Amino acid sequence: MNATLIRHAVHISAILGIYLACAMLVPAMVDLYYGHSDWQIFAASAFMVGGLSLATFMATRMGPPPFSKKFGFVLVNMLWAVFSVVGAIPLWLSSMKLDFAQALFESVSAITTTGATVIVGLDDAPPGLLLWRSLLCWLGGIGIVVLGLFIIPYLRVGGMSFFKMESSDTGDKPFARLASFSRAFLAIYVVITLLCTIGYFLTGMNRFDAINHAMSTVATGGFSTHDASFAYFGSIPLLWTATFFMALCSLPFSILIVLVARGRLDALRDPQIIVFLGYLSAFSIAVAVYHRLANGVEFHLALAHSFFNITSILSTSGYASQDYSLWGPFVVIAAFIATFMGGCSGSTAGGIKAYRFIVLFNAIRSGLNKIVYPNAIYAVRYGGNTVDADTQRSIFLFFITYMLLWVLGSLAMGALGYDLVTATSAVITCLSNVGPGLGPIIGPAGNFSTLGDPELYLLSLMMLLGRLEVLTVLVILTPVFWKH
Repeated sequence: MNATLIRHAVHISAILGIYLACAMLVPAMVDLYYGHSDWQIFAASAFMVGGLSLATFMATRMGPPPFSKKFGFVLVNMLWAVFSVVGAIPLWLSSMKLDFAQALFESVSAITTTGATVIVGLDDAPPGLLLWRSLLCWLGGIGIVVLGLFIIPYLRVGGMSFFKMESSDTGDKPFARLASFSRAFLAIYVVITLLCTIGYFLTGMNRFDAINHAMSTVATGGFSTHDASFAYFGSIPLLWTATFFMALCSLPFSILIVLVARGRLDALRDPQIIVFLGYLSAFSIAVAVYHRLANGVEFHLALAHSFFNITSILSTSGYASQDYSLWGPFVVIAAFIATFMGGCSGSTAGGIKAYRFIVLFNAIRSGLNKIVYPNAIYAVRYGGNTVDADTQRSIFLFFITYMLLWVLGSLAMGALGYDLVTATSAVITCLSNVGPGLGPIIGPAGNFSTLGDPELYLLSLMMLLGRLEVLTVLVILTPVFWKH
């Protein structure tokens, strides 16, 4: 049974390989247009990956797979492993001279929409390579939303079963009505990308930069075409434009679809949206006031940079307009806390996510009330709905595992010779898919280029664990999973 299950997963993964091979032709044409020799790398990678994927597809043909939770876990992990390795191939072979660990880290960072980079000299990098990074982000964002709205809720991982959409809640056939939703989602995703591109172009970017940054922004990926990120442009209207789109794409796409398709403004009253926008505003205003008082910056500038950088962290985009670690200790602590939090379920944002904080808070409050009145019954609620015991247990399991991985990863980074700030912030920024960490090495003004191969493999794993909701990966490592 397990062999058949893996064969079905390999077959579907081969289809993904074919699609990615076709996608490689886009940066190949861009490099050819700009006269850069790396077009040959992308073309050769496309034919190599396409040929191998096609051969694998033909060799593993079987009947349609009987969808089960075990197959879902195997398929999700295999798809993201294939996505990571295939995305790394042209980066590894490119003129940037990355070793495989660096190329894999860059690829994983792109498809998990983390935005951490090992590349120095982005301003002079081949245009095809820059576009490939942004394209991987954009495609990764599509996969993330599909995972968050259909697959992971069906697998009942991390409490996300509470957020099954009407179109996916069909018992053991979670994709019965996926086609109609996918069309609506892709239409909105493309339209938001186009609007973001236009917004960036009108507020100071050239066309190439606008396209790349729009794809990365909508995916909340944070990859830039310049080493200085948004500090390169120095435009306040541009910062507000980016802030709007980063916040928008941190909201549940299911809510955006209901809002656009049915005009239901009441959908915006989802508790996680209110909580997310609430802590985003609170953090941003507090940091802006502190920046104004501590550093004497004009308030409108402090507000623009504060909202941009805090939104970038909470949406897990990873852009930076300034080195906010120099603003003062309060800002450093606020940024570190915000790194854990994240956006909403069903968006491209990472982190622990707002809905889990709502359930955790209500569960703790219910538990405290129970201590005072042990015989009373206190329901844990999310909005007007009661959260069942299985969902509560799943959320607590996710939270504890998440924090344990952060501790273990930080210890591993410490054992590799890194200081407390670098070790702890590197692991949590990758686990939460945020991008920049803290400190002089990986802070907003730095990158991950000086890290060794063992560290890059460790942090690549953390990015995948965070993006796949942690338990999706860990469950396939348990012996009981592989028993018949």
